[in-house]
Amino acid sequence: MKKLLAGVAVAILALAGCSSGSDATGGHIKMADAGWDSIQLHNAIVGFVAENAYDMTWEEVPGSTPITYEGTKNGEIDIYTEVWTDNLPTYAADKEAGLILELSVNFGDNTQGIYVPTYVIEGDAERGIEPMAPNLRTVEDLKDYPDVFVDDDNPSMGRLYGAIPGWAIDDIMRNKFDYYGFDENFIYFSPGSDAALSAAFTSAYDRGEAIVGYYWEPTWLMGLYDFTLLDDAPYVDQASFEAGMTEAPSVPVTVGARPGFTDDFPEFADFLSNYETSSALTSQGLAYMQETGASTSEAAIWFISENSDLISSMMPQDKWELVEAALGQ
Repeated sequence: MKKLLAGVAVAILALAGCSSGSDATGGHIKMADAGWDSIQLHNAIVGFVAENAYDMTWEEVPGSTPITYEGTKNGEIDIYTEVWTDNLPTYAADKEAGLILELSVNFGDNTQGIYVPTYVIEGDAERGIEPMAPNLRTVEDLKDYPDVFVDDDNPSMGRLYGAIPGWAIDDIMRNKFDYYGFDENFIYFSPGSDAALSAAFTSAYDRGEAIVGYYWEPTWLMGLYDFTLLDDAPYVDQASFEAGMTEAPSVPVTVGARPGFTDDFPEFADFLSNYETSSALTSQGLAYMQETGASTSEAAIWFISENSDLISSMMPQDKWELVEAALGQ
């Protein structure tokens, strides 16, 4: 453990040396920072490998999703480690036209929908929690359990926490609420913000209480706590999904690059073409940050150390040995 901590300290100092003014022989790359935690984590992982295995320097370019995506297409940004493809209407056409390069699928197992703490269904013997809804399996099953998820303001009704106001999924969740007829015995409770929603889930979980509502992965909350996604009708098409009739489809989250990137950085592009993690692993990395207060740089080092078999498989052995040396392993 002392050896790993020493390696972390050295590696953090190395990361701190990144700057746009460097003239390192391996070149300098810019990565999109569209503002959410997971893209920042993946940037730090990719950046650590770039610096220590490929002799490159790197920086993040902050901005909204549309701005950073356009910046990648026009060459101002080199790499986009989390392209949520279904959220970009022109992505397929841009890819076909060569305006964006798709190097790999970072993860394609992301989910969103209606979650409950697993102890609500299975109980938790260690915490002395008995199953509260042992036959709860599907979204439709919720109709049988309004008394388990009691609304604080109206105890005769259940409370279903909805999605974040202003997000497209909020309209879909409200359609789902109507489609299943939940208005007969549930209140659709708008959380107001993602911070308020996560606070409601964590507060209920820490107290061992029942709660049900919308959430998504990857997130630190799903990495830190044990939740179950309720089954819904299989996805058929976008129209049915938007009407609230089916589960949400998983979105391919890709690693994208600007045109010409593979020609300019062929060896590093090979690494990125092998870069594939998962929603679960990403949630674990975010949970580590939440639980320890680690920065993205520290979490990247932890992530690489914890998943060394996976990361090492993405690059030649001689490159991985350089990463190991930077980790102090």
